[in-house]
Amino acid sequence: MAYDLDEQEQIDQLRAWWAKYGTAVLTVLVVAMAVLGGWRGWQWYETSQAVQARGYFEALEEAGRQQSDESVARINAAMQTLRSEFGATDYAARGALVAASALAARNELQGARAQLEWLVQTKNPTLLPVAKLRLAGILLEQKEFDAALVQLTDPPAPFVGLYADRRGDVLSAQGKGAAAREAWTQAIESLGAANPLTPVVKLKLDALGA
Repeated sequence: MAYDLDEQEQIDQLRAWWAKYGTAVLTVLVVAMAVLGGWRGWQWYETSQAVQARGYFEALEEAGRQQSDESVARINAAMQTLRSEFGATDYAARGALVAASALAARNELQGARAQLEWLVQTKNPTLLPVAKLRLAGILLEQKEFDAALVQLTDPPAPFVGLYADRRGDVLSAQGKGAAAREAWTQAIESLGAANPLTPVVKLKLDALGA
């Protein structure tokens, strides 16, 4: 097929441009397709992980509601899988709280402690304050007072009153009445009169006497 001079010049320019830049263009296209494919693959992986983690979380909740002798083993088995295979998901973090509560209710304090210690180590920004507060409660029951107090330092603003109340409990158990009074007074001031926990804290203060 014959081309006029203008068409031939355009074709020659295109060929020259492709000879110079064609490899780079193909490379960019290949990389872009790989990135898109990788992103879609990652999305699929995250969705798959979340679906599986949710299944184990629901199994954990069901085991927590059961009163059978096998419930503790089922709770521990579900949490072991959540922690080992889905530890980065919110289901694992939430599951640790559920498992700890269920185990503590069955007087399995060491198991509850292990779940809360794991959750504290993950430093989950949403659940960390709750995990530390509950862990301090378990340590108090186990009479590990110093370890409990360690968990009750630097509370975020919404937890100042709750942490102060638990700190008062620990200090009272240590026989440190003056320090306990100070902590409970701080708790009352932070919680405010409308908080339903405030009358309970006041009863603790009254029990200390003058």
